[in-house]
Amino acid sequence: MEPVDHYERDTQKGRQKMKTFSISDIGKKREMNQDYVYTSENAVGNLPNLFIVADGMGGHKAGEFASRFTVETIVKNIEEDDGAEPVGIMNRAICTANRELREKAQEDDSMTGMGTTVVVMTLVGRQAFVANVGDSRMYVVGKEITQITQDHSLVEEMVRMGEIAREAAKDHPDKNIITRAIGASEEVRVDFFQVEIEPEDYILMCSDGLTNMIDDSDIKSIMISQRDVAERAERLVEIANSNGGLDNITVVVIEPV
Repeated sequence: MEPVDHYERDTQKGRQKMKTFSISDIGKKREMNQDYVYTSENAVGNLPNLFIVADGMGGHKAGEFASRFTVETIVKNIEEDDGAEPVGIMNRAICTANRELREKAQEDDSMTGMGTTVVVMTLVGRQAFVANVGDSRMYVVGKEITQITQDHSLVEEMVRMGEIAREAAKDHPDKNIITRAIGASEEVRVDFFQVEIEPEDYILMCSDGLTNMIDDSDIKSIMISQRDVAERAERLVEIANSNGGLDNITVVVIEPV
């Protein structure tokens, strides 16, 4: 299983159709890409489709390994899960990936402390079921832009507690400190969300290499000004890089039809 750099497809499965495009870029400052993206518009196990973005952390190649291993483990476990409820299927797969990643870290001193964020989504009809750990995000972009996931980060907790203003969070020196990650602790807490996708809405999944470089309002403007899913994704990466490209940038754009 290889990460998808550029991938576009229309798919018809029953009455569900979508257009998707995904891209992962190393950015302007990193020596390697520790993000990993997986997309399947076709069924994976009992889920009708599956989309995952992971952002690894760790020295040497540990972060790169953590994101890839976690995504591959999640996919494998979803393929083998005979459950029927999307949240349960995703939860079991993510918890298994957390346990197995920690076991891998214990086998190799060079991988001690590795971990990864993850955001996972499946679209069932017009209902999006979303799981996240860390600060990779999912948005719904239509007339407005709405962040569906909640960041598990120190700065986000400070915002929720009223210690700093939302406007100050983007440039806070601790903005990259996350409070939850796959591999960080023996038990992983996963947040789940369910949202109805309205006609003409787009789904955007991304790593923080995008959101640290582009404000939400500008993301919306870019999303609604481009012709198709490919141009939307590529333009987001282009602007993130022109704004500095300080981290790896991964974007998945989904247009339910």
